Amino acid sequence: VQLQASGGGLVQAGGSLRLSCAASGRTFSSYSMGWFRQAPGKEREFVAAISYGGGNSYYADSVKGRHTISRDNAKNTVYLQMSSLRPEDTAVYYCAARRSWFYGSLVDDYDYWGQGTQVTVSS
Repeated sequence: VQLQASGGGLVQAGGSLRLSCAASGRTFSSYSMGWFRQAPGKEREFVAAISYGGGNSYYADSVKGRHTISRDNAKNTVYLQMSSLRPEDTAVYYCAARRSWFYGSLVDDYDYWGQGTQVTVSS
């Protein structure tokens, strides 16, 4: 599967952005999906994940209550709605797909990665 992330940009603290990740192929609903981020000089870290059917989701403590992951299997797309953004949310955001019905929270849990989209939050 090929993944294409979009929707990043520059936003002021407290603002919102919605990231999208479009997947190619006809088996999107067979993959659980995740969002990760990587800030300069830091390791890639887990943000959120969703099961293949969308019924289960999981968030990093740093974004819980502020960000929401969702998916539309008819459109082969997963979303990350980000609200109450903070400067520490600044990073390149990556979507990833896992060949499993259930999600993971580790980089090594995922089999396919998108190219990343930059999110910059100004204070």
